[in-house]
Amino acid sequence: KSRARLNCGPGPGQGKGVYRGILFLSLSCFLYANRVEGGGQAGPPSGRAHGDLSLLRRSSLEDREKEIREKGSEILREQLDAAKKELKLKDKECERLSQVRNQLEQELEELTASLFEEAHKMVREANVKRAASEKRLKEAQGKIDVLQAEVTALKTLVLTSTPSSPNRQLHPQLQSPSTRGAYKHHSRNKSMSGTIPSLAGRAEPSSVSIQPVSKEEREMDSVLYAEFLLWKENPSLERSSAFLSRVYSEDVGPCLSFTRSELSQRVQSAVESNSLTIEPVAVSAPPVVKASATECGGPKKCALSGMSRLCRHRIKLGDKGSYHFISPSSRARIAAVCNFFTYIRYIQQGLVRHDAEQMFWEVMRLRREMTTARLGFYVADQG
Repeated sequence: KSRARLNCGPGPGQGKGVYRGILFLSLSCFLYANRVEGGGQAGPPSGRAHGDLSLLRRSSLEDREKEIREKGSEILREQLDAAKKELKLKDKECERLSQVRNQLEQELEELTASLFEEAHKMVREANVKRAASEKRLKEAQGKIDVLQAEVTALKTLVLTSTPSSPNRQLHPQLQSPSTRGAYKHHSRNKSMSGTIPSLAGRAEPSSVSIQPVSKEEREMDSVLYAEFLLWKENPSLERSSAFLSRVYSEDVGPCLSFTRSELSQRVQSAVESNSLTIEPVAVSAPPVVKASATECGGPKKCALSGMSRLCRHRIKLGDKGSYHFISPSSRARIAAVCNFFTYIRYIQQGLVRHDAEQMFWEVMRLRREMTTARLGFYVADQG
């Protein structure tokens, strides 16, 4: 039986368990044969054989467990190493982020400090500028008050000076020769103010007594007064109105009509544009004429009429024009037209505070002066 069992091979489909079974049977047969040869009876295997098999099985299991433990330990060791590496990377990243946070906090503190410093600086500059502006405002207000007082004084002088009763403070040429001797130089006169020179200092208002004039009868022309009222509603220096159109055709044009028509037109344009200058000429010494000077006429020949007359004045058309010597009669005619335009400009600017009838009669008086001067009559004091 034992031989038959030993010769039995593994059947189809059997694995490693068959070999283990064969090994177990071979070991059992060997133990049994040893026992028979020793005189013992054949029987079932003893407990020693079973113990040996158990030891073999236990040793194989221990080997497998040991192998499994080694492999598990190796896997765990690898995972532990990977976790340590990852922790090191995390520590480095945390350290870098901590440095970035510290840097940002420091920059934020510096920026906040600079912002506060800039804000304080701007506040200080604003306070300084405000104080300077307030100081300049006070100074400007003081200057405005002074200028307003001067304007009020000048208006008072202008309003109290009319062509019929001129203010002698504004017209030094109307003063006596002894009083005029104090003036060493004669200022240049513009057509805006007729014969009003520039003031050397601040003018002070003074009351001027109206000189008594001879009584004369007069009667208002209704047509002329209606034209004047219509012009007074919207005063201007345009010739489109019936009032100025009549004055130009009846008074201004004939009064400024001289022998030299071209120069006469230029004089009229200068009077209208307020760019005519009249200056006195010293009679005691002949004028010095430079080679580059362009003066027309001469001290004894009028540039407008062309007649030989003693010329005590000269005119200049504009700031860059040439000088023209004029006779006393021509000067009176130009001055009469300038006085008319001066009063008309005063009305246009609202400086005349009289009623309409008084303004009308003053205009009529100025027209009469233009007519008288055109006919050759003039006051010797004007020269």
